[in-house]
Amino acid sequence: MSAGTVSAEADRRAGSTVLAEALVGHRNSLGLIRLVLALLVILDHAFPLGDFGADPFWAYTRGQTSLGGIAVAGFFAISGYLIAKSGMSADVLQFLWRRILRIFPAYWLILLITALIVAPIIWWSEGRGLSNYFTVGGNGPVNYFTANWTLTIGTYGIHDLLADSTPYGREVGGSVFNGSIWTLSYEWGLYLVIAVLVAFGVLRSARIVVPLLAAFFLVLQMIAPIGLENVQAIIPPLADPHAIALGLTFLIGAAFATYADRIPFNNGLGALSLVVLVASLRVGGFATVGTIAGAYFVLFLAVRLPRWLQWIGQKNDYSYGVYLYGFLVQQVTAHLGWYKLGYIPYALIAMIISFGCAWVSWHVVERPAMALKSWGPGRGISHWREFAMSRWRARQE
Repeated sequence: MSAGTVSAEADRRAGSTVLAEALVGHRNSLGLIRLVLALLVILDHAFPLGDFGADPFWAYTRGQTSLGGIAVAGFFAISGYLIAKSGMSADVLQFLWRRILRIFPAYWLILLITALIVAPIIWWSEGRGLSNYFTVGGNGPVNYFTANWTLTIGTYGIHDLLADSTPYGREVGGSVFNGSIWTLSYEWGLYLVIAVLVAFGVLRSARIVVPLLAAFFLVLQMIAPIGLENVQAIIPPLADPHAIALGLTFLIGAAFATYADRIPFNNGLGALSLVVLVASLRVGGFATVGTIAGAYFVLFLAVRLPRWLQWIGQKNDYSYGVYLYGFLVQQVTAHLGWYKLGYIPYALIAMIISFGCAWVSWHVVERPAMALKSWGPGRGISHWREFAMSRWRARQE
């Protein structure tokens, strides 16, 4: 396809009237937006980790959310859209295999790096023998991995490391290496929700279920301020405010994906979604109407950003790695005293180092893992059914 043809196609999509046509293929800026959102989380965490006071977004939004909260919401909206799209083109075995490959290898790597490289260096630098590092106490490196490897966080710390040497450790009164990983269990839980929908063919033959689920979570979000006792009695996990808020954002993105062929896409709706988002952040309603508007806006922005930016994140997705390593890098640099340089230098240094770690994570672990997406379980149920049947027939003969 010539450059002129590609440009003409992009122009045609930019003027599309439905979301499905505007976001078709990979010619969009979703990769760039996810990378920016990951960097915004680092900027937000720099306030408490570097002892620079509260994130000013708490004041701007009247206590509704922080800059990091907005960024995570954007992550979940985009994730809901992309994961639902993935589920629409795969069977449940393929879907789960691809999700496992995407989230677990890089996550396990950072747990191991923390427990076997970063923490021992800090332990040794404090004049303590490495032999004791593996034997003293119950909150050691082995426990750090085994308590966290399933994505359900059992501990954030190792021994007493970083408890007294970092502003955040002194604030919480304990060891914390990576405070960002708590969201991953919620994301994985939502992947499993989509997996159930895929298994029952909902995304193909009963897609109305997805917006109905989103509407149910919206109702839960609306009644959350007055109490969730009755909900807790029926569905205990939904008594968790984080599960409701993140679930709503993810499911709105998924609903946009399942009805992308009917959802209008134009500049008017894009501008309106931005106005509603900003207004909700300022005067109230971000958790409900602002979430819906924000999900539409990030998808709108992914199409409307300049085409020359679309190469960022298309082939190399560093956003997950930046998110995984950001908090750890900030804690280590805080331990080294670099937060004393000031907010901007501290945050910039953390972003640069985190991006470097993300680059290694992507090229050494994440991309090789994703190269296995069509291997084994990734071939799908029909392939293995046919394989089993052929083996059975061979034995009968």
